Amino acid sequence: MVSKENRRITDVGTLKALAHPLRANLYRLLFIHRVATASQLADSVDEAVSLVSYHLRKLAEHGLIEEAEPQREDARERWWRPSSDGVSIHDEDFGGEPEKAAAHLAASRLFHDQRADLYRRYLEERPTWSAQWKAASVDDEWLLRLTASELEELHEELQATARRFRDRGQAADAAGDTEGRENVALHMYGFPFRT
Repeated sequence: MVSKENRRITDVGTLKALAHPLRANLYRLLFIHRVATASQLADSVDEAVSLVSYHLRKLAEHGLIEEAEPQREDARERWWRPSSDGVSIHDEDFGGEPEKAAAHLAASRLFHDQRADLYRRYLEERPTWSAQWKAASVDDEWLLRLTASELEELHEELQATARRFRDRGQAADAAGDTEGRENVALHMYGFPFRT
């Protein structure tokens, strides 16, 4: 059964399993589709079904995804779904030991690069989107003066807002109200810097 909570990754093995470029893409696609087969995902990532199946099994070994109820009557198809409502990775869980810190840094860089690639793809495809979608798309930068606790409070408020909209979209999808809905990526970064 899918947990309604984010799964907090605290061990290096699970972090490394997710921080593989293809696995991270497969996890993201599976999260978007909610359930899918290796064949469906292989079409999306342009890889062999056998390779995708292997990486899905690796994600399952670490509890990141699980088998789902078949969506069709073909018993040969194996359906997968995320095992939680997302994952979270916190710096404090990977400090202290060089191997843990290095794994966390490598994973963070990979996830950032993949998010940046997704946004670059949108920029290239932007002319194909409707005027309404182009006007609704967001590319903001705010440079704030905050304390660490204020940044934490801001993050919690933004997460609560994003969850509310996620839940609204999932409820509409469940009710069959999909007209005008698209997948939307919302990337948030909040970090200190010095000039």
